[in-house]
Amino acid sequence: MSFVNDIYELYRDQLRDDEDDVITIVLNLLEDQSREHMIQLIQNMGDEEVNQMMGIYLVEMLKMKMVQDGKISPYKPAPVIPTRIH
Repeated sequence: MSFVNDIYELYRDQLRDDEDDVITIVLNLLEDQSREHMIQLIQNMGDEEVNQMMGIYLVEMLKMKMVQDGKISPYKPAPVIPTRIH
């Protein structure tokens, strides 16, 4: 998690309430990394971190396949918050 913590500390002020900020930062970071450096980062991770990383990757890739097959919507609807009328 130290790599994630380092990134968060470095970009903390640029992260707002928009997921697109995170995506932009991550894509820019990955663009600047060599394959060897990324493998070195993974080798320095603990088993739990590697499992989390692979789990997130697999979930997202399977969701993309489900969108391609029309099984789920590409857009997640905003949650409906019921209002109470007294």
